[in-house]
Amino acid sequence: MKSVLGAAVAALVITTAPAIANCDDGETVIKFSHVVAETGHPKGEFATELASRINDEMNGKACMQVFPSSQLYDDDKVMEALLLGDVQLAAPSLSKFGAYTRVLGVFDLPFVFQNVAAMERFLATDEGKSLLTSMEDVGYVGLGYIYNGMKQFSADKPLIQPTDAEGLKFRIQTSDIAAAMIEALGANAQKLAFNEVYGALQQGVVDGQENTYTNIYQQKFFEVQDGITETNHQMLSYFMVTTQDFLDSLDDDTRTQFLTLVDEVSVKMNGLANSLNDQAKENIIAAGGTIRTLDTDQRQAWVDAMKPVWGEFEEEIGKNIIDAAVASNNPAS
Repeated sequence: MKSVLGAAVAALVITTAPAIANCDDGETVIKFSHVVAETGHPKGEFATELASRINDEMNGKACMQVFPSSQLYDDDKVMEALLLGDVQLAAPSLSKFGAYTRVLGVFDLPFVFQNVAAMERFLATDEGKSLLTSMEDVGYVGLGYIYNGMKQFSADKPLIQPTDAEGLKFRIQTSDIAAAMIEALGANAQKLAFNEVYGALQQGVVDGQENTYTNIYQQKFFEVQDGITETNHQMLSYFMVTTQDFLDSLDDDTRTQFLTLVDEVSVKMNGLANSLNDQAKENIIAAGGTIRTLDTDQRQAWVDAMKPVWGEFEEEIGKNIIDAAVASNNPAS
């Protein structure tokens, strides 16, 4: 029998027609390339919902085609494809933008945000809003964020104390901050593309990884790991980007309608992210996966081990941005 949570999430999951639409002559084609599944994942659900809204409400003016699961590009190659005009919308993880701007590294700092609400408060500040335009000199324009959830550690051995990670090899995204975080644990960081992680875990190329419950469940990482430790050490989000050239190619009315739909779908689908992660966690347990929770002292040990990384990147991110992020954890600030 489906759990109450499972039924609630199932009711929210979008079940539209296939995302790769047939566009008519004269319509502006908007190709959205991403690396995850179409359903059961916050980014996949967002892309499907946005395509449904655009193809319905902008019919005759614009048409969105979605290419999930790295069908076109991975998160590294999609950035070049954007500038070349081969795709018009992408949403890589925030960790993937270090080659273009360093300020987005604030999201990679371990334990900087206590929860999703804190990050939302930060994004509403002047410092948070400034991040959307941090890559204008390269030609990219930030449209907003797609939330996934809090990240957890998994490995081929139990992780309770940070010292348990010593000597292990962890897959990370292409982030210098993530590498420093792993090294602060006395472990070794290895940068791998998302679609290479399962094989690397299975074959012992790496011993562990860090990710959200939705990613761990959908990619079946839990099947090739001893267990997952619920550290909640980072918020994983995706940065929706397009190019200034694409926006300039749209007439004023089309551009306004497109940006309005992006904002509306963001609000709706970001409210689904927590439920999708809760369901994925439940699914992992039901499938026989092991999830270990930490008591207050154990979790504080992880904070103490990794928080010094903040100081290493304060200058390049900006103290004002980090301070604004930290202050967002206090709802009264």
